[in-house]
Amino acid sequence: MTQITKQIIKMIYMLPENEQILAFEFIKRMVLAWDSDFTKLTPSERDSLKKADAEFINNEILSHSDVRS
Repeated sequence: MTQITKQIIKMIYMLPENEQILAFEFIKRMVLAWDSDFTKLTPSERDSLKKADAEFINNEILSHSDVRS
């Protein structure tokens, strides 16, 4: 979690509940305007996907039978 995200969360906690709802709706609108169908990747998601792709290309994968719970 970035420093700015932590600061935003801290500020939202300071608000009364009805203002938290307003802040949530505002952030939700911003996210929908930025990515209306939720297909864009965050930087950490992009890094995870690149890592997974590299592992797949290098045959660093597990078979289903190798996975145990």
